[in-house]
Amino acid sequence: MLPYATVNEAETAIGRSLTAAETLWFNYTANISDYILYCHNILFLFLIFTIVPLFYVFIELILRDYVAAYKIQPKVKFSLYHHFKCYSRVMRMFILVVGPLQLVSYPSIQMIGVRTSLPLPSLMEIISQLIVYFLIEDYTNYWIHRLFHSKWGYEKIHKVHHEYTAPIGFAAPYAHWIEVLILGIPSFLGPAIVPGHMITFWLWIALRQIEAIETHSGYDFPWTLTKYIPFYGGADYHDYHHYVGGQSQSNFASVFTYCDYIYGTDKGYRYQKRLLQQLRDGSRGDGGSYAAGPDIKLE
Repeated sequence: MLPYATVNEAETAIGRSLTAAETLWFNYTANISDYILYCHNILFLFLIFTIVPLFYVFIELILRDYVAAYKIQPKVKFSLYHHFKCYSRVMRMFILVVGPLQLVSYPSIQMIGVRTSLPLPSLMEIISQLIVYFLIEDYTNYWIHRLFHSKWGYEKIHKVHHEYTAPIGFAAPYAHWIEVLILGIPSFLGPAIVPGHMITFWLWIALRQIEAIETHSGYDFPWTLTKYIPFYGGADYHDYHHYVGGQSQSNFASVFTYCDYIYGTDKGYRYQKRLLQQLRDGSRGDGGSYAAGPDIKLE
């Protein structure tokens, strides 16, 4: 809750007129507690988990023939029922784990100093902090992910997420409840090390989940803007990790590729890409799919 009763008080406190964005922020937050603002994350995550994957469901079911060239594992087909089943499981986890975690974790946000006050951060401040958050989360997530692929970690926890050897958008947050809790740590580290504004925190949570849905989409579109991000992995990169499954010791990174390259855990992927390129050069019959054999339709 802002400590100002009027816009004039706010302008006097910060020593200048409010921008249009700051005026909107004042009008929206003046009488809302910081706790309620933090809990907006619950609504944002619900909307992201529900709406963003629908784009991939639409193209999977309606535009399948038009986007077949961009489907990474074209021999695997999902029905509407299968998408809905995955979504229902994600929502159950959301209600039982993610939502309650958001409700009780506000004291940690207070402790690290995520602010809701005026002035609002500049665009460059937001972008620079988001880059730091992505880098910190990516590096930390890499090592946790490798740990999950130990024999005990995979059999007891991580194999739930790997039920989808051909991932779909709704499966991005689909995981064992312990994994959901543990992976909240890398997401929190960036804001803890470089605390910013609540708006930046909202954007961080939203963008990280949207990125995860894209990398689990099963489609590698050449026109996506993420193609222009240096060292970005993307759907094709992470899809290989799911395709190999429990035996995978490759492509552990969540967002970028540099950790896998530095620590040598992308060798299987790079070998597979070279092999596919050789096959394409010799014969372009399979479109570069991983799987062989008859079409697989999941009902």
